[in-house]
Amino acid sequence: MNHHESFPSFTRRQVLAAGCATTLAASLSHPGIASEILRGKAEHVISIWLGGGMGAGDTFDPKAKGDPAKKKAGSYYDSVETTVAGVRVCEHLQQVAGLMDRVTAVRTINHNVIDEHAAATNRMHTGRAVSGTVVYPSLGSLVAHERGAATDGAPPYVVIGYPNITRGPGFLGTRDSYLYLTDTSRGPAGLSRPDGISVSRQSRRQGFLEELRKSQVEVSDQQLQDYDAAIEQSLRLSGPDFMQSFQLDNEPADLRASYGGEFGQRCLLARRLIERGVRFIEVSHNLNFLNGAGWDVHNEGIVRQHALIQELDTAIAGLIKDLESKQMLEKTLIVVTTEFGRPPEFDSGGGRGHQGTAFTCVLAGGGLKHCGAYGETDELGKKIVTNPVGVPDFFATIHAALGIDYSKNLYDGDRPVPITDMGQPIAALFG
Repeated sequence: MNHHESFPSFTRRQVLAAGCATTLAASLSHPGIASEILRGKAEHVISIWLGGGMGAGDTFDPKAKGDPAKKKAGSYYDSVETTVAGVRVCEHLQQVAGLMDRVTAVRTINHNVIDEHAAATNRMHTGRAVSGTVVYPSLGSLVAHERGAATDGAPPYVVIGYPNITRGPGFLGTRDSYLYLTDTSRGPAGLSRPDGISVSRQSRRQGFLEELRKSQVEVSDQQLQDYDAAIEQSLRLSGPDFMQSFQLDNEPADLRASYGGEFGQRCLLARRLIERGVRFIEVSHNLNFLNGAGWDVHNEGIVRQHALIQELDTAIAGLIKDLESKQMLEKTLIVVTTEFGRPPEFDSGGGRGHQGTAFTCVLAGGGLKHCGAYGETDELGKKIVTNPVGVPDFFATIHAALGIDYSKNLYDGDRPVPITDMGQPIAALFG
């Protein structure tokens, strides 16, 4: 008798995918985690990045007031009521306070990354720790990969700020990378036609390029295909249709004023870009000159932290009201993130250190069922009391809002990589 059974053969990709599916099935069977895939109807994301580390106790999760001179832990400012009963915010968020029924401050974000800026920035952009074997894609690249641009005449992903590898496409490849700019008045420098190149001269150059392509042997290498696709996109985006998005002077003066200064103008540009068809835009608030330290308020940097908070307040309120007036708020998810928070204790110079174990990120609009605040921290904001939200869960919430399957696998070669590292969305925000 032959005791050897015949088994089907499997590829490495199939075996790994089956393992991930088994792990996911186990997580979904855990009590309190919904097995139904949640899907929202948002179409765009405007992601505001507060580099340096926004302190929740001084903004969206205020506590009893402390005193840096006496080394008494607590908030630096007084708090004010909002339109949502029981939800208070910092006194310098006066305008946003009146709009909190369109907002959810997720007060229990946490990660276990060492409180160091580069590592935490990577975690809050990719949803994962740095790996020696996999270069993970950023949230913006994931959304670009899954949804693409909303129109043919726009890129899927734009960064208004400085380029960084943590914002990049990782193993997805350059096709899902970003277009970036730092000057809101000019647009991306690489797309602006030099003064010495006329329209007709550029047209002739494009004609020569087309002739060269016709004589070229068809390439199968993915990197070369991505390079050709990047050239095509650059030529298309350098035309007047897309470039007029950067002409902020076309907006009414009172509307521009309602957004505030340079950071506000970046947010206004973000609104114009989603109108053009951009799917995901990151807007960096890196104007450190306002207080000399940006959001990284060690020592005396905290003394003028209120200037940053006030500028954030003006810009976010202006963006929410503008989107709402154009009936775009329900389709546009506004996200505010930072690499970590700040502890309630004051350092020797009167400022604050870093804290990744409990901090706040913010969601607004996007068709979500907002509640002002989600999750609770203790009386000082050091520990999470209810409803902890890991970074993968926060990412899954954003994916779900956009109708993206947050349970799926992507592939780095033949290696399956869960899109959200097994994150589960905040179910209370859907329904």
